[in-house]
Amino acid sequence: MPDLAARRGYHHGNLREALLEAARNLVAERGPQGFTLTEAARRAGVSPSAPYRHFKDREEVLAELSRRGFALFGQRLQAAATAGASPAEGLARMGPAYLAFARDEPGYYAAMFAFQPPRPEDETEEAAKEAPFMTLTRAVAGLLPKDGRDPRLVALQVWALSHGVAMLERAGLPPPGSDAPSAEAVLDSGVAALLGRR
Repeated sequence: MPDLAARRGYHHGNLREALLEAARNLVAERGPQGFTLTEAARRAGVSPSAPYRHFKDREEVLAELSRRGFALFGQRLQAAATAGASPAEGLARMGPAYLAFARDEPGYYAAMFAFQPPRPEDETEEAAKEAPFMTLTRAVAGLLPKDGRDPRLVALQVWALSHGVAMLERAGLPPPGSDAPSAEAVLDSGVAALLGRR
């Protein structure tokens, strides 16, 4: 007979989703290495053994958070890219969209970049993970001067810059209230320099 905590957990209707939500919040608060399935179960209101009905281990939970994060991230970047009236405006919108995702979805973002699951067997899942980079590469290719540089290399440099700015901001650097430019301004200036537009 299930214990009372397990019965309470199932009352909310979807234990798997409740566990993923609890794990996402824990990863946002403590980082990918800072959560346990036991703590996720406690937050979901179920017994410590309940998560194992849905997940093999914590790595499987992180893999699912990473998968969902990349899917949502790709949608946000694609929406930003297509919202611009020109290729330059589309790329300019992608930077703030990137930073906004890192701010708004810290649990997904941390799982995406701190956990490397095995290569998916499902081609659709693999394509979803690659979609954000492909969106960025297309945007960069449309604006890169014809100087022989590889758009994929420049896109990777833009991504590395974006990730660095997002992580510095998450770490509280530069300190709030300082005279340093905003994260958006730093990213915009850096991308322009990489594209040879400044």
